[in-house]
This record gives sequence, structure tokens and C-alpha cells, in this order.
Amino acid sequence: MRRLLIDTNIYSYALKGDNDVVDVLRRVEEIGFSVISIGELLTGFKRAGKEEKNRLELGKFLDSPRVVIYSVNEHTAECYAEVLNNLRKIGRPVPTNDIWIAAIAFQHGLKLFTKDAHFKDIPGLFLL
Repeated sequence: MRRLLIDTNIYSYALKGDNDVVDVLRRVEEIGFSVISIGELLTGFKRAGKEEKNRLELGKFLDSPRVVIYSVNEHTAECYAEVLNNLRKIGRPVPTNDIWIAAIAFQHGLKLFTKDAHFKDIPGLFLL
């Protein structure tokens, strides 16, 4: 596997040393990470009381030459609208931030690595 997008929870599992997660991340050439996930992490850092330490760890991760940060643009918004409308048609709610993360995966043709089961409800999303 060459490239994948990781969900916020995968970053957390990797930091905790989850062997399965770390093994997958070691084998890929490119680890995609979304600005949405960065926002989720920064929110948690402010709440947890270890903001400086957590920001340093995140900075090291983001500085890796294998990590690509994916931003949101107008094309992402189109993908988001498509995902949300498809979820509404089938009556499956998914947290808003996760819809944005899925939209980024669709936009860039990336497989999403996550441990959140609700991503399975998004039609056409390739999951690891």
C-alpha cells in the first residue's frame, strides 16, 4: 500500500503504541492527515492540560517527510455535500467532522484508515 489517509483516532492509537496501527503506518509510503484531524487534536490538547507536550509530538509527526497534510477547498466541499446527501438518503448519521474526513479521502482517492465503525456507512468509501 502506497498512500492512505488516517483518521484522528489512528494518530492517537499510534502514539499509544498500538502494534497493529504502528505496523500499518510503517508499511505505507505516504500518510495523509487532514486539517480536520489537526483541529480535533488541538481541541483535545486544550482540554487535556498537556497542550505544549502534545503540540510538540504532533509537530514532529507533521514534519515527517512521509506525512502529507490535506486541506479543505471548494472541491472538498462538493465531496462533503455528496457524502452528506447520500447518508441522509439512507438515514445514517455520521459526525460532521468525519464527513469532512471522508470527503478528503474521496477527493484525493485515498483509502481511509480508521477504527470508527460509522465510516462503514458511507457508500463507496474505501476503508482499511
